[in-house]
Amino acid sequence: MSTVSSSIRDYHAASWDEGVIYELGAPGRRGVVPPQSWAPQSGDSLFPQSLRRERDADLPELAEYEVRRHFTHLSQQTMGMMGISLFGTCTMKHNPTVNEQITARSEVAAVHPRQDPSTYQGLLGIVHSLEDELRNLSGMDAFSFQPGGGADAAYLHAVVTRAYHASRGELAQRTHIVTTAQAHPCNPATAKAAGFEVITLPIEEDGYPSVEALKAAIGPNTAALMLNNPDDMGIYNPHIKEFIDAVHEVGGLAFYDNANFNGVMTRLRARDLGFDACMYMLHKTFGVPKGGNGPSVGAYGCSDELAPFLPGPRIVKNGDVYDLIEPEHSVGRVREFLGNVQQLVKAYSWTRAMGTDGLREASDLSLLANNYMEKHLMALKGVTMSFPGKALPRMEMTRYSLEEYTAETGLSTVDVQNRMTDFGIDAYWLAHEPWIVPEPFTPEAGEMWSKEDLDEWIAVLAHVLEEGRRDPELVRTAPHNQVVAQIDGSGLDNPDTWAVTWAAYRRKHGNG
Repeated sequence: MSTVSSSIRDYHAASWDEGVIYELGAPGRRGVVPPQSWAPQSGDSLFPQSLRRERDADLPELAEYEVRRHFTHLSQQTMGMMGISLFGTCTMKHNPTVNEQITARSEVAAVHPRQDPSTYQGLLGIVHSLEDELRNLSGMDAFSFQPGGGADAAYLHAVVTRAYHASRGELAQRTHIVTTAQAHPCNPATAKAAGFEVITLPIEEDGYPSVEALKAAIGPNTAALMLNNPDDMGIYNPHIKEFIDAVHEVGGLAFYDNANFNGVMTRLRARDLGFDACMYMLHKTFGVPKGGNGPSVGAYGCSDELAPFLPGPRIVKNGDVYDLIEPEHSVGRVREFLGNVQQLVKAYSWTRAMGTDGLREASDLSLLANNYMEKHLMALKGVTMSFPGKALPRMEMTRYSLEEYTAETGLSTVDVQNRMTDFGIDAYWLAHEPWIVPEPFTPEAGEMWSKEDLDEWIAVLAHVLEEGRRDPELVRTAPHNQVVAQIDGSGLDNPDTWAVTWAAYRRKHGNG
């Protein structure tokens, strides 16, 4: 058993048992009454008849205090990211509140992308400075912040790869993109979506593909190599430079999926390793929120050789003035304008506040916390980890397995995950599908969680594992102390029953 000493809190989530907002209030109830002058006058040319409602909007009718009470209740019932959340993929971390206040200011929130650039020079200066920061961290020569997330940035690279080889008259020949079995699924998926054939290298005994396997897979047809390192099992491939050199020798490009950057921040630079392009997830690694998977930013950086293919507009500085330009051979936009600019301001604020020393300390603390958790988790009966018995350095995260525990009790990792939420622990990360490691769980402490938080997380897992041995049904039917219990998912694939809006719900259930 683990020697961690931590009490298990007596936790129960708030559950207010009230309907959706459309079911509350009463006809005629108001929090604010707009002045009559807001209504369009008869014959008003500003409101064409085709845009006018034929009847009043079907909106909920509540007093102000009822609205405030309802949304306060909803916030108290939130299950995710409110407890101890060691969300083990790509370094989810605390999002400073001050950044929300900054981006709510009119200098950011009220700017329209079609304004003349002379009217928002300060904002363009911040984005340009963030690019400088990422160029320093990566060694790359240019960045685009247009991609709407990590997968979007991977797709941008596949498209840039296509344009690059087309410019050299080799696109018909360069049809293969090579990736690995432990790479993020977005790498093979986006390569396929861009029209390439995908070659996936298997994981070998050392925890990563061999140089020999790579050399056997590449040749005149190779367009690019796309992978992440370290992978989501925390394993860093020490032969990565040999991989890149081999791909370059046959004329291919090398793309570094830097989603797991937290463990190597300031320790290595993608360009110094030889990569032609890389990406970062600002909505994770750089302290920017990832609410509901958005608004996300996949910052895509590349060498001077690939920069002409970037999507426009790009920000350039001419003296003291910031201008917008379209790259000469741009692949076209992959999203709107400059991307999620508010998120860029937050990432810049976080990076500047951290500084180089802070980023390095964060990386060191992430590795320390991971090693601490690994020592104690591996002392729990029924817990193993990927490639057991291998003295492989795990960087910032380790992928664990409950395969032995499942064989012993019949309980799955999802059962354990559900029960841990009953103690104020947010549902842990499992693994990308398909599961390479059976019954996986992948905590990632990062740099922000205290030793006491880590001890509590470990203690809750130990408690739940023992509960499952004594009373498997208690764990199998969890959660019991949360806002909701297990739901019947049988209708989730039936478009005749599920609904994402109140109007659709009433229509599908005979009330519309």
